[in-house]
Amino acid sequence: MHRIRQQDLRYRGSSHHFVGQDHNVGISAFLFDGAEGSGPGPHRHPYDEVQFIRQGRGLWTVNGEQFEAGAGDILVIKAGEIHAFRAIGAEPLVQLDVHLSPRFIQEHLTPR
Repeated sequence: MHRIRQQDLRYRGSSHHFVGQDHNVGISAFLFDGAEGSGPGPHRHPYDEVQFIRQGRGLWTVNGEQFEAGAGDILVIKAGEIHAFRAIGAEPLVQLDVHLSPRFIQEHLTPR
């Protein structure tokens, strides 16, 4: 067992990045904490991703379907599904995005 402090993880955009292969585990995770309008544009992964929404609201597009989700929702995004989201509302969108891979593999499809 070893402890990793969130503040020691790489930070980019609105997320801390936990890369599993750096810690000898089989998953990676984004710890997302975004203000209104923040979030990734359309992209996909060759593995499943599970997003645990802890606070706030967001607007998602998954394979062309658009919907809102918020605190308490869990989204399961299957390998290859094209998805994007952005935070909406005054409250920050806080979520844990678990990638079932020891490293991030992300294909960006169009600029945001």
